[in-house]
Amino acid sequence: MDLKEKALAAVEALEKQYPDAICSLVYERPYELLISTRLAAQCTDARVNIVTKDLFQKYTCLEDFANAPLEEMENMVRTCGLYKTKAKDIIAMAKMLLEEYDGILPDTVEELTRLPGIGRKTANLVVGDIYHKPAVVCDTHCIRITNLLGLSKGKDPAKVEKQLRAILPMDRANDFCHRLVIHGRAVCVANHPKCSSCCMKEFCSHGQEVEGNNL
Repeated sequence: MDLKEKALAAVEALEKQYPDAICSLVYERPYELLISTRLAAQCTDARVNIVTKDLFQKYTCLEDFANAPLEEMENMVRTCGLYKTKAKDIIAMAKMLLEEYDGILPDTVEELTRLPGIGRKTANLVVGDIYHKPAVVCDTHCIRITNLLGLSKGKDPAKVEKQLRAILPMDRANDFCHRLVIHGRAVCVANHPKCSSCCMKEFCSHGQEVEGNNL
């Protein structure tokens, strides 16, 4: 089984295991996904959803975010951690979206990463979920699990993204990344992967190694 065959097998196994592939962040407007993902850095999606429930009720449009007092924004997002940087970025990205993009999110990774605080992970998520274009969201789950599977090497998100783009069926890549998050929380848990109950154990490099050690 070569890398492309293994990648396809992983995609199909996760599609069967988790038919619904949705982002766990709650949002209604495209810019809300952008803000939520920025807040999710080093924070759980569950915590972000709690914070954004009040945040999106208080600031109901990009203009509200652009004009928000910094200290007020810091207080609103404080429990997400790194709140000073995140609050500053949210206000700055709202201003840039209004001034340079007429309030409309760009539809390419290259343009999105021009926004303050937005890296390739967030940009890929927006491109995939909002514009339904091929995307590879290299978060910690994606990097860790594809490393274990033997589909990627290393921890650098940009390098792993490039490796995966070369072997994944790109029309299914975005949903594959969402399913990796679900699988990473339910089965392939960091430091304690449940290899015996994994739907990919038959072709996972790490799973095969574990099985070999148990013989």
